[in-house]
Amino acid sequence: MTTAKKPSVSTTRVLEWVLDHAMILIIILLGIYTAIRTNGGFVKLPNIINLLKLTAARLPMALGVAGCIVLAGTDLSGGRMVGLAGFIAAIIIGAISGEAAPIIAILAVMAAGIAIGFINGFCMGKFKLHPFIVTLATQLMIYGLYLTVSNSKQIAVSSFANQPMFYISGQPVPWYVLLAIIITVVMWFVWNKTTFGKNMFAVGSNEEAARVSGVNVLFTIIFVFMLAGALYGYTGFIEACRIGNSSATLGLSYENDAISAVVIGGVSFVGGTGKISGVILGVFMMQLIMTAMTFLGISGGVAYIIKGAVILVACILDMRKYMTKK
Repeated sequence: MTTAKKPSVSTTRVLEWVLDHAMILIIILLGIYTAIRTNGGFVKLPNIINLLKLTAARLPMALGVAGCIVLAGTDLSGGRMVGLAGFIAAIIIGAISGEAAPIIAILAVMAAGIAIGFINGFCMGKFKLHPFIVTLATQLMIYGLYLTVSNSKQIAVSSFANQPMFYISGQPVPWYVLLAIIITVVMWFVWNKTTFGKNMFAVGSNEEAARVSGVNVLFTIIFVFMLAGALYGYTGFIEACRIGNSSATLGLSYENDAISAVVIGGVSFVGGTGKISGVILGVFMMQLIMTAMTFLGISGGVAYIIKGAVILVACILDMRKYMTKK
């Protein structure tokens, strides 16, 4: 009687690696398939630059959401904050003339995001409310406020952020790409080189242990959501400038895309785990999915199905890694 051979250690490690990176591998295969179907059009320089521009526009919001998920929480209010920020920016830029208008607009929308982030963080940290409930409530209130104040009007907006910084083979690279790089560097420093960053990961790993160790848990939670709010506000400014107007649909489902990108990039819903490099990769991969669907002619309901499946599979793989380690 023969017994089945057990997989070798090297084979097991390869399988584990493949499962841990399954989502990224699937997305890469999708990119290859799209490139073949479009006779190489998908990987031509104009589309690559467009992918990088989309990644730069969405990256700040994902960095904000990532901090909330590191705390083993989430934030559903981000997308509506983007919409409200875009409207505020459009009003300010339209009302104030001169080069100072965009700077004032950025500061104003980031201040608005910080205020809303404070409400989110305070309700969670002080009253121990679940992040899903708190941010769902603020999401609805923000959208209601936007509709009430704006009367659902569409306002045109433009600023230096969307102007070409330089050209690559005739393709413009706007200033907001440089701004995204600066924000990413700052966030990397905050996460990895500050006491606050260490406390954030400590609270996400084990809140009670962090409190016993002397970490101000309430301050940490509030500051994480305030920082996220500032990044949502900035994203609203950039998106309004990039699209050219502020409308009721600006920011719609942005939080879903950001959460998907963050989980794809390895920031775990379990808390206490994540890297800035992973967030960058996740955002790029998420934009690759959406661009590929456009090239393949997939839109409407099917696109929502695919995005929902991405979120579900990414969360399943995330929990699998957690259960394996446990």
